Amino acid sequence: MRVRLVQIAQHADDLQRAADFYTVLLDTPPSALFDPPGLLFFDLDGVRLLLDRAAPSSLVYLHVENVHETLERLEGLVEVVTRPHVIFTHEDDTLGPEGYEEWQAFIKDSEGNTVGLIAFQLP
Repeated sequence: MRVRLVQIAQHADDLQRAADFYTVLLDTPPSALFDPPGLLFFDLDGVRLLLDRAAPSSLVYLHVENVHETLERLEGLVEVVTRPHVIFTHEDDTLGPEGYEEWQAFIKDSEGNTVGLIAFQLP
């Protein structure tokens, strides 16, 4: 049996505010809204991101093309928790593309959840 990730739930008090924020972050509109009961969905390349009033907060890491450019696009919308920095360079392809640096930054979304941003760049 093959197991794959289907959905990630994240807490959101204000679905419209969360929709506005994640539309800018993900550069795509929501794929579905069911209110009531208070469920907002985005499609992350086949994995559903569910923003739900009843969900607990979780730490979600999102792949972006460039961490610095993403933060520039979000300027004024987010609190930057940790500025972009290199975590490590991948010596093989076990956790990322071989030879690439993994850049990470952390932000607070519109609902107060911490979100990790990850980009892979050649040194």
